[in-house]
Amino acid sequence: MSSKSFQGLKEQAEGAAKDAANTLGQATQDAVNQITEASQKAFDKASKTAQDGVEKVAGQAAEAMSGFGKKSGFKK
Repeated sequence: MSSKSFQGLKEQAEGAAKDAANTLGQATQDAVNQITEASQKAFDKASKTAQDGVEKVAGQAAEAMSGFGKKSGFKK
C-alpha cells in the first residue's frame, strides 16, 4: 500500500471519527434538552398542584373561621 493510499485512509478515518463525535455530541445535547424540558414540566405541574392545595386549604380555613364567628356571635 502506498503512502498516499494510507494517508487517504487515515484522513477518511479521522473524518469519520469527527462525524461520529459530532453526532454523539448532538444526540447527547438533544437528550439533555428533553430531560430539561420534562423536568420543567414536572416542576410546573407540582407547583400548580401545591398552589391549588394551598388555595383550597385557605378557602376552607376562611369558611371555618366564618362559621366559628357566626356560632360565637361575632358575626350575624
